[in-house]
Amino acid sequence: MSSILIKAATIVNEGKEFTGDVLVKDGFIERVDSSINIIADREINAEGLHLFPGAIDDQVHFREPGLTHKGNIYTESRAAVAGGITSFMEMPNTVPNTLTQELLEEKYQIGAKDSLANYSFFMGASNDNLDEVLKTDIKNVCGVKVFMGSSTGNMLVDNRTTLENLFANSPMLIATHCEDEATIRRNLAHYKELMGDDIPVRYHPIIRSEEACYLSSSMAVELAKKHNTRLHILHISTGKETHLFSNDIPLAEKRITAEACIHHMWFSDADYETKGNFIKWNPAVKTAADRDEILKAVLDGRIDVIATDHAPHTLAEKEQNYLQAPSGGPLVQHALVAMLELYHHGKITLAQIAEKMAHNVATIFQVEKRGFVREGYWADLVLVNLNKPWQVNKGNILYKCGWSPFEEATFRSQVVSTIVSGNLAYENGSFSNEKSGQRLSFVR
Repeated sequence: MSSILIKAATIVNEGKEFTGDVLVKDGFIERVDSSINIIADREINAEGLHLFPGAIDDQVHFREPGLTHKGNIYTESRAAVAGGITSFMEMPNTVPNTLTQELLEEKYQIGAKDSLANYSFFMGASNDNLDEVLKTDIKNVCGVKVFMGSSTGNMLVDNRTTLENLFANSPMLIATHCEDEATIRRNLAHYKELMGDDIPVRYHPIIRSEEACYLSSSMAVELAKKHNTRLHILHISTGKETHLFSNDIPLAEKRITAEACIHHMWFSDADYETKGNFIKWNPAVKTAADRDEILKAVLDGRIDVIATDHAPHTLAEKEQNYLQAPSGGPLVQHALVAMLELYHHGKITLAQIAEKMAHNVATIFQVEKRGFVREGYWADLVLVNLNKPWQVNKGNILYKCGWSPFEEATFRSQVVSTIVSGNLAYENGSFSNEKSGQRLSFVR
């Protein structure tokens, strides 16, 4: 038996902000009320703090197994919890790629042992593993990941017949990385012919272009409509793609949904000059106009969730020239505070942050009893001080790779405490390892 009483927090939940108390008991939220007067094992005075449902990140690469020099489930889950992310869904392009049920189960075993956050792992699709994909347990696995364009790893699904079969037969949500491989290769060959191996990183969004993204995303939407597939398109990076999606029906009824990532809402192509490969992602960070269109689509409901695509690489890997430097960067520790910074700039509301980073992710993936501050739900909660400025530097970065694209940035908000499945996992810079996170389950 264990209980936590949070007193006098400003609770941000389901479109409302109100001052109240929350009682956590044996892992769950037992009561939410204007005032709760009982003796708990632990009482937290949250006066002046905002209480959010813990963020659920539907796209991370924690690099285990096989790439653990970059990060692992233990280190990156702790960074996530310190950033207010209480649950994550991890991608299959590890080494080996997660293309069999046995390899998928091995990752779950690592998560059960090492993850401070709650966890789920995507099943990977390739050109020849449809039988394995169809064995996936829809109640215990978040979804199937399809790379419709090359990225880290060797999981490109480029066979139209394979895609048709996947979209027609997948028992669960398909999450797609959408970039057209032929377009990218053609663009890269053109710039190699002009510049050899010394292509500046500023050409990254021209090589991995708007056209490459739209061709692939539009094909995914076409296939999903044809087969009535439950499709979720990850990391939308162009304004043009936002018009593939609609907001004319309730989220729970949508068959096609979309995600925006922190970096595509924060950086623009102007930042390549100072950040270089440290903002090299696939899909690429594009223009300021694209960034503004993505935020607009997030706010009007065409884009449904905000995630990180956390994908760490070592400093040495990122310091190579453009062609050798891998794409991706670490973000889980700084995602929530970055969005809160946009709130301070008047670009998004606190309620919208809770909606896009917690409520909607839970709804889209049908996560069982998480994503909301509701009685009877798992206690996944984060307390934030909106007025406690701090600067990102090497000394406070928790990623195993040791760097961040936000270095030297000052954020006005700071995560104070994070509760994961009822466990006070993080408080004022310190972690509790008393309990591991829980495996996510899904109501399907």
